[in-house]
Amino acid sequence: MRVLLCPDKFAGTLPAPEVAAAVADGWRSVADGDDLLIRPLADGGPGFVEVLAEALGGRRVTVSTVDPLGRPAAGEILLTVDGATAYLESAQACGLHLLSTAERDPKTTTSYGLGLLVTAAVESGARTVVIGLGGSATNDAGAGMLAALGATALDATGAALPYGGAALASVDALDGAPRLRGARLVAATDVDNPLLGLHGASNVFGPQKGADRADVLLLDAALERFAAVLERDLPGCPTGLDALPGGGAAGGLGAAILALGGACESGIGLVTRATRLDAALDTADLVITGEGSFDHQSLRGKVVAGVAGAARDRGVPCVVVAGQVSTGRREAASAGVTDAYSLVEHFGGEHAGGLDAALSRPADGLRELGARLARQWSR
Repeated sequence: MRVLLCPDKFAGTLPAPEVAAAVADGWRSVADGDDLLIRPLADGGPGFVEVLAEALGGRRVTVSTVDPLGRPAAGEILLTVDGATAYLESAQACGLHLLSTAERDPKTTTSYGLGLLVTAAVESGARTVVIGLGGSATNDAGAGMLAALGATALDATGAALPYGGAALASVDALDGAPRLRGARLVAATDVDNPLLGLHGASNVFGPQKGADRADVLLLDAALERFAAVLERDLPGCPTGLDALPGGGAAGGLGAAILALGGACESGIGLVTRATRLDAALDTADLVITGEGSFDHQSLRGKVVAGVAGAARDRGVPCVVVAGQVSTGRREAASAGVTDAYSLVEHFGGEHAGGLDAALSRPADGLRELGARLARQWSR
């Protein structure tokens, strides 16, 4: 039997390669004769560069940048062999994992560090810069990134605004032109949410970053004002920026990239092409994918959705392993998911310490689930 293991990371606990390895270890403990194909994936969030480096080769360059609070940090750029394309991930400079719970405040966090990474990529000579979006702590619609590139948000007095999404409530103009040297930006997005509204960056993702209801309303209004300024002051910015798919990714970074004449592409689509996942799917008898939380957002352009849909198209069963599962069976089945397994439930349920165990012992749980899956599926 040939089993394809292609999970995403379990955010905050295990990177994708370790998730795949743990499930594989468990499976082999029961069915060592089966052929396991391991293809860790990413959708644009943390792990994007690592997965692509494994698939594409090229050269990884360490770059000095800053975190969402402006503190020194290090990021990586992956340059293709010919140097024409650079890959980077916003989470290395804007990631939620870089902040403690007490530090998380999307009103003040900035994407400036991502702008430093983009600058380094452009200065390396790359003509295309592909930016993985996801897992961000910011909600500034890329205002910080634009400032690092040379385009500063100003208030009505002509003063530069402080960093952070809340300050954009006072934005009046954009001063300066982004220094891209003709390079084209591509956003590899993990979601297709627009910038504004009920399904926008602030409403959907703001609470995950520390925003309360009042913060969400403030931030959504601030980003609406900033989007209007971008359309007016940034040459080539598309109209209707606030409603474009992917604009709400990573706290509105997708919208900033679109405003610069860039494009939004499916992160999982880009990664599956790079890892030649289709060829592996063509020969698989079973597909196992997963992520930390399998919920309604999982079916909006994330790894699980991409993998399950591709497996369904080939008539191959697809099983999801996750830290938590909140997606209904009918909704999951319509996306191509045959069954889903939760670490929390495996460890006895949330009220029996299952959540704590899933967070503290994810590798143990995944090995046990891998063995359980082998007993159920191996033939």
